[in-house]
Amino acid sequence: MGRLEGKVAFITGAARGQGRSHAVRLAQEGADVIAVDVCKQVETVPYPTATPDDLAETVRQVEALDRRIVATEVDVRDLAGLTRAVDDGVAQLGRLDIVLANAGISTPASTLEMDEETWQTMIDVNLTGVWKTIRASVPHILAGGRGGSVVITSSLAAIYANPHTAHYSAAKAGLVMLAKIMAKELAPERIRVNTIHPTTVATDMILNEPTYRLFRPDLENPTRADFEEAALTLNKLPVPAIEAVDISNAVLYLVSEDGRYVTGTTHVVDAGGQL
Repeated sequence: MGRLEGKVAFITGAARGQGRSHAVRLAQEGADVIAVDVCKQVETVPYPTATPDDLAETVRQVEALDRRIVATEVDVRDLAGLTRAVDDGVAQLGRLDIVLANAGISTPASTLEMDEETWQTMIDVNLTGVWKTIRASVPHILAGGRGGSVVITSSLAAIYANPHTAHYSAAKAGLVMLAKIMAKELAPERIRVNTIHPTTVATDMILNEPTYRLFRPDLENPTRADFEEAALTLNKLPVPAIEAVDISNAVLYLVSEDGRYVTGTTHVVDAGGQL
C-alpha cells in the first residue's frame, strides 16, 4: 500500500517539469490524478511552454504505474475551464483529496522597463491563477468531508530578492499570505494549506537562454555551463540546480499522513540558498 492509496490529486502545470514529476511521484504512492496544463504558447514567455505532446507523456507515465489520470488542456487564468476540468475529473475518479497549484511562468525583466502585459500576465498566471485553481477545486475536498491538503508552489524568490524578478517575486510572495489565510479558513475542515519554496530547479522554465542571461548578464551568449557557474553561488550546498523529484518528495511529505499536522507553513527546499 502506498502512502496515498485511494487518494485523488489535482495538479496544474502537469505537462512537464515539476508538475509531471509530482504526478508521477504521487501515482507511485497510489494516487490517481487530475492533470491540467495550458499546452500552448503563453504570451510574453520567452521560452517554449508546454505542448499537447508533453501532457500526453505525463498521461503515459502515470498510466504506466497502473494509476488513473484525467488530463485536460486548460489555462489557469480560465476559472470556468478549470472548474469543468476538476468537475469532470472528480466525476470520473470519484473524489478529490489533494490540490497542487503548481503552474507558473518566468519572464525575467527590468522592473522599470518591462511592459504592462509582461507584468499583468505574470500576476494573472502565477498569483490569480493559483486562486482560481483553489476556487475551482477545494470545494470538492470540502464536499468529501475527509479533510485534505493543498500545496502551492511558491519560490525562494518570495524570500530572497534578485534583480529583474519584481513581478515574479511579487506574485510568489503573495502566495504566502494566500496560503496562510486559506490555512486558517480551512483548518476546521481538516484541510491543510502550505507553500513550497524551491531554489533553482532543472526544468524547462529554467534551462533556457533568457534565464541564462538573467544569471549571467556579463556575457553576450551565456551557456548552461555559464548559468551553472553563477547558480552555484546562490546555493550554499554545492549544486547549481536541484531536480524536480526533490520538490516532489517534499510535496509528498506535505500531502501524506507524514505531514498531517503541518499547515500554514513556508516549506523551503533551497540547498541553503537563503542562508
